[in-house]
Amino acid sequence: MGTVKTLNKWANAHTYYPLDLLRIALGVFLFLKGTSFIVNSQYLIDIIKPIQNWWGAMLTVHYVAHAHLLGGILIVFGLLTRLSIAVQIPILIGAIAINFIGEMHSGNLIASSVTFLICIFFLIYGSGKHSADYYFKMQQ
Repeated sequence: MGTVKTLNKWANAHTYYPLDLLRIALGVFLFLKGTSFIVNSQYLIDIIKPIQNWWGAMLTVHYVAHAHLLGGILIVFGLLTRLSIAVQIPILIGAIAINFIGEMHSGNLIASSVTFLICIFFLIYGSGKHSADYYFKMQQ
């Protein structure tokens, strides 16, 4: 727990608006991805076709879509950012790995790799000073 407090203090002392905009853009991107997976669920089923027999395909579809929707909203507001990103990490690892198991889609690989790296950054950095987490912490 001390490590998280130390990271939060460092992040709050070194906060910048471009990083907040990057966090908000990440949340919006994840939200839009979740929305597109719900609207066009056949697209997501086609993407996970190489691993269809490993897991329950419908379970994966529902987990991915709803995790992106809820996680995206929470990341935009900076509420429970590290937890929201921790939920996204397995999805993004699967998104990267699925390109090597099935047919390679370079656009999907680049998007998921960049999103994964940004998520790792915010998993360490946290939500920053301009977030709901910081606001609620200061109210105590």
